Amino acid sequence: MCGVVGYTGRKQAAAWLLDGLATLEYRGYDSAGIQVVSSSGNLHGVKCAGRVADLRERAAAANPEGTCGIGHTRWATHGAPTDRNAHPHLDGSGRIAVVHNGIIENFQELKRELMATGHQFRSDTDTEVIPHLIQEAWEGPAKGDLAMAVRNACDRLEGSWAVACVCADVPGTLVVTRKGSPLVVASTDDGAYAASDVMPLADVTSHVLQLNDYDVATLTSDGAIRIVDRDGRVVDNPTSFDIDWDASAAKMGGYSDFMAKEINEQPEAIERLLKDRLGEHGIELDELSLSRSELAAIDKIVIIACGTSYHVGLIAKVAIERWAKVPVAVEFASEFNYNEDYLVTDHTMCLVITQSGETADTLAAARRMRGMGCTVFAITNVLGSTAAREADGTLYIQAGPEVAVASTKAYTAQMIASYLLALRLAYANGRMTLAEVQKHYRDMEQVPDLMREVLNRRWQDKQASQRFRDKQSSLFLGRNVSSTTAYEGALKLKEISYLHAEAYPSGEMKHGPISLIEGGFPVVAIVPADHVHDKTVSNIQECLARGAVVIAVATDGDEKIAKMCQEVLWVPQCPDQLIVPAVSVIHLQLLARYVARERGYDVDKPRNLAKSVTVE
Repeated sequence: MCGVVGYTGRKQAAAWLLDGLATLEYRGYDSAGIQVVSSSGNLHGVKCAGRVADLRERAAAANPEGTCGIGHTRWATHGAPTDRNAHPHLDGSGRIAVVHNGIIENFQELKRELMATGHQFRSDTDTEVIPHLIQEAWEGPAKGDLAMAVRNACDRLEGSWAVACVCADVPGTLVVTRKGSPLVVASTDDGAYAASDVMPLADVTSHVLQLNDYDVATLTSDGAIRIVDRDGRVVDNPTSFDIDWDASAAKMGGYSDFMAKEINEQPEAIERLLKDRLGEHGIELDELSLSRSELAAIDKIVIIACGTSYHVGLIAKVAIERWAKVPVAVEFASEFNYNEDYLVTDHTMCLVITQSGETADTLAAARRMRGMGCTVFAITNVLGSTAAREADGTLYIQAGPEVAVASTKAYTAQMIASYLLALRLAYANGRMTLAEVQKHYRDMEQVPDLMREVLNRRWQDKQASQRFRDKQSSLFLGRNVSSTTAYEGALKLKEISYLHAEAYPSGEMKHGPISLIEGGFPVVAIVPADHVHDKTVSNIQECLARGAVVIAVATDGDEKIAKMCQEVLWVPQCPDQLIVPAVSVIHLQLLARYVARERGYDVDKPRNLAKSVTVE
């Protein structure tokens, strides 16, 4: 949600700010804007509801000149997505401009106080209190020190924020700070940069600095960066890390959309994740930082996640309980945070699964679990993310940047990462021998090629997508672990095609959803060759008897399914039942994309959704 960029240096700021915002579009937004400070000390702003492309057109007409500026993509929380509510926002004098990612929880109280002293507001946002607070500090106790003014203003805020601020009275100076929302900065030969994640910076540097909560950084046009903590003490050795992928990884590279690119990147992502993970003592997970005896003592695992990552958690539960024999609870982070009586033991592990590492609900739940004495382990894709920094250990899935809002390659990589953890636990607590661990690892090594085989069958998904033409609803069914694949398939379809999709365990279908079925109603059934195959076939027959069109995801050679169903999305034979979800979901990702494109929608930027949900 929301994207923040900032630059000060020798080159014109507007061009890079616009390019930076374009790379942050994946985060989800509904308006955008930039503010540039000219060398003569004037602010030039352009903002609008709509896309960065619309902002580019307005900026081209306005031609804001200056070598220092800030930019923002906004996902509406307080106030409708209008030009008036778009960032940046100004103070009362029109000399201070601010962009902000996060939520100011006490903004109404602050707004009343400010209005009582004569401040006038132009928007409905919570953000607008920030420039007015900075103005009060700038004109008062900070006495013209912009960093101090920002620090004083943020001391009055409650909530979360990543803030970038410029002032017409100090052209060439950019001040940024954060609390709870991500922000990184970087110094280069042509100036200094700030952004809410590394994506905009990959084109200009491979090395970034990570701000801690309440740190305030002053960036100047010579590329210098000065960071102070909440008490004003200089931070001599800020956290830093290298961007471990080339900027071209975030470009489409000949594909028509990022979703297509990322679906096709899944085999290589799994190969990177698995490389060198098998050693003479089983699965190598140095990131876990727990001894074998400590792992063996774990008697419960609580998985915390949201959305697609929650579906990964459901599959991880099956793998951990089946292989390591450790009880697992999977919790929606947003619900867990309000469960007052949650029970843990001295040997409970909290497993956090989050693609971005910045999901607010997940972070809040992880902090609560840590406060209850649990070890926190994170599976995430983003180096230096908040989840990674706060966890006791982090397994990076190494999927590379995922730009499309609907997750594909992160989903399957997180799944395989959770399998690695399950095998590590199983060996540590003696539930598996080394030979058994090696066998399951070899099974996982087959996943990339199995995925490639499904990708070569994409014509089946394109053909099946025609079954959804002019439909308003659909049903996804699966048993056992395939029920989770059904959940994920339904989520993908509704996320990007806006066609309602409901997912149920197949056996539960007759307890309500069967009433939806009528002639031509599309039903997607996940029916691999497993121990519940015949039970799922019975449920398919119930759907067909009521006129449904059944699109089956089935194992090669299943003649019964071939004769029964109108469409079959074939999956090659898999070496283990837990390999099937990572392979079969490729068909459902492709199907959702084809349906969405058939309906004329942007598969990369679905309406109302954000890639990184940084508000609770």
